[in-house]
Amino acid sequence: MSLVLPPGVTRAAFDAALAAFAGVVGRQWVLASDEDRETYLDIYAAGDEADHAPSAAVAPESTEQVQAIVRLANAHRIPLWPISRGKNFGYGGSAPRMSGTVILDLGRMKRILEVNEPLGYCIIEPGVGFYDLHDYLTARKIPLWMSIPGNGWGSVVGNALERGFAATPYGDHTANICGMEVVLPSGDLVRTGMGAMANSRAWPLFKHGFGPSWDQIFVQSNYGVVTRLALWLMPQPEEVLTLTMSVPEPDDLGWLIDVLTPLRIRGVLEHPIGITSYLSAATTTSQRSEWYQGEGAIPESVIREIMSKRAVGWWNFTLRLYGHAEINQARLNVVRRAFAAHTRQQFQITRWSAANPTHGPGAPAPTVAPLQMINWHGGRGGHLGFSPVVPPEAGRVLEQMHATRRRYDECGIDYSSTFYVCGRHVTNINLILYNRDDPHMTANVHRLFDALVKDSAAKGYGEYRTHLSYMDQVAASFDFNGHALQRLNETVKDALDPNGILAPGKNGIWPRALRKPTGSP
Repeated sequence: MSLVLPPGVTRAAFDAALAAFAGVVGRQWVLASDEDRETYLDIYAAGDEADHAPSAAVAPESTEQVQAIVRLANAHRIPLWPISRGKNFGYGGSAPRMSGTVILDLGRMKRILEVNEPLGYCIIEPGVGFYDLHDYLTARKIPLWMSIPGNGWGSVVGNALERGFAATPYGDHTANICGMEVVLPSGDLVRTGMGAMANSRAWPLFKHGFGPSWDQIFVQSNYGVVTRLALWLMPQPEEVLTLTMSVPEPDDLGWLIDVLTPLRIRGVLEHPIGITSYLSAATTTSQRSEWYQGEGAIPESVIREIMSKRAVGWWNFTLRLYGHAEINQARLNVVRRAFAAHTRQQFQITRWSAANPTHGPGAPAPTVAPLQMINWHGGRGGHLGFSPVVPPEAGRVLEQMHATRRRYDECGIDYSSTFYVCGRHVTNINLILYNRDDPHMTANVHRLFDALVKDSAAKGYGEYRTHLSYMDQVAASFDFNGHALQRLNETVKDALDPNGILAPGKNGIWPRALRKPTGSP
């Protein structure tokens, strides 16, 4: 990948900045060759990779080095794009929002600073991956469980900062953050919450502190670089009951939402519940050509063939009950009664216990198996995630599902969706799978995504997370009072980062010099 300079920066100024960075981290950790730049591209890009091409990368190994680099970036007016491990696949990976930005790669900062077993927390750096923390806990027989998303290759910190989640009682990763250490755009260092006390003993235990709570302002923002983070972990339960069921029709989704929502709100079920369409059973174990080679989205007859041969329903889901055996049994009775009003099916149940840990699924383990789905079309595969948040009401969820599926059909894309029942909301993650080498298909992908964003905004549903290419469009959909939230975000950005060096364009937040009129596409 050839060099794309940051806006307004000459080659001489750029080279001077890289030399200054090398003085902090060593020449070997300033990565500026064509091959280096290609390493940080969006590997799933549905279009021109140059749309989000970095100019170089710099890889510090300590908070002090991060501070020094940020100060130098200010002096040389070089924009930085922080990444933890760069595995944010489907949302842009390790690529920056703005071409020419230098990647601030925190992957070398991978210390597990503390794990407290009695109080159930860890303090870690951003380079710690899910495999790293899992291996640490397992090797030391520490009875604390992690919550792990579908891509176990990523960073624990990075996933929490992007509001990632998984299907455990601690699955809302952002909600389990309890204290951060942050390098501000000025290079100053702060600790949030109780960590603002130099000798704090309660930093990873109490989420707030005295005065405003700042943790969440550094989530999905470009207001600072998180260099360490405290995260609560789940104590190992006495028992886990795993309940699985499938339902045969698309509209069965409606009664599932109505049954599961009150169970989640009342705490009978404690984890985000993923209700997943039939297609996921095929995308990770086969290619589309094995099922269908015609034009357009796969037809209903092929859907039924996949369901039959893979022994899955149109919708498939797993419930888990964690805790003491007698409490789990009582909860199981409540769940069974709730489902009996709608179906005669019985759950398939497996039971894991600390006393018999080899029977049934227990502690979550990281995996990258779901990434096999990108081979669905062959060629250089990729995927985008379209993820609106919907009220947990059967009518609204069914309307959203049918409208989204119609858009997929119009664009000739195979519908693949999961509805996560999270209590008072449903997060609808729709996967858009494609072959990057097929220009007609990738054009349809962009047409589909654009339509989905507009459709959801018209209904009053916003995305919780999106790809680099759509950050401005999604941010513009949050338009109350003439985009008042955007104005607030920009006011904070200008105050903390007057030179606009940190992650320009992240989630639609641009520095003053690069800013378009509020709400413009």
